[in-house]
Amino acid sequence: MKITDRTLAVLEKSLDLRARNQQVIAGNMANADTPGYSARKLSFEDDLQQAIKRPEMNTKPAHARHLPVNGASLNQIQGRIHRNVDTSDIGDGNTVSLDEEMFSLAENQLLYEAGTQILKKKLTMLKYAVSDGR
Repeated sequence: MKITDRTLAVLEKSLDLRARNQQVIAGNMANADTPGYSARKLSFEDDLQQAIKRPEMNTKPAHARHLPVNGASLNQIQGRIHRNVDTSDIGDGNTVSLDEEMFSLAENQLLYEAGTQILKKKLTMLKYAVSDGR
């Protein structure tokens, strides 16, 4: 009998990916003045949504490198980093926009904080259930 459900695993993975996204955004901001630097973007939301929609399977792959039958599991989602390469011959080749990075940073931080609040509520409910409502 499991005391936790899939929601906790999804929240954990989401917070991990948001923390990684924060690092990518911070790296872009730190290199805003570096000539030739290509801005990076971590994309993981679509993969996370697809993993949430898939039913859990009780069977495990025969080998650690084998993929599960139903596609990528929640634990396998790492996100993909895309580079915004400058194709114009104007400027120094740096594709970082500080305005866009600040917006991404604020959005990511809000979503991270929302995830931590949901996780806190979920754990409070579990604590309440375990302590017989006291």
